[in-house]
Amino acid sequence: MKTKIQSVHFDADKKLVSFIEEKTAKLKTFHEALISCDVTLRIDKGDNNNNKIAEIKMHAPGQELFAKKQCHSFEEAVDTACDAVKTQIIKHKEKTASVK
Repeated sequence: MKTKIQSVHFDADKKLVSFIEEKTAKLKTFHEALISCDVTLRIDKGDNNNNKIAEIKMHAPGQELFAKKQCHSFEEAVDTACDAVKTQIIKHKEKTASVK
């Protein structure tokens, strides 16, 4: 699975990039047909500390899964967004299994 990471208006360090690749690769265990993953990292200009935004878009044949989370750190935002995508994958697999 190809993972494309885009950081808006800053450069993500290697440690963060490897963390994201590791987290998104684990999603492949829930759905074998995942094609690619787009991760966008942004910093919100708000005054609060929870200004790190991670958006994850997973591509699979015939479907697109998306999660956007805003947290205190990028690692936390990516982790919670991956959990949200994992839930969507499981729901989709259950839905398609019941149709067959």
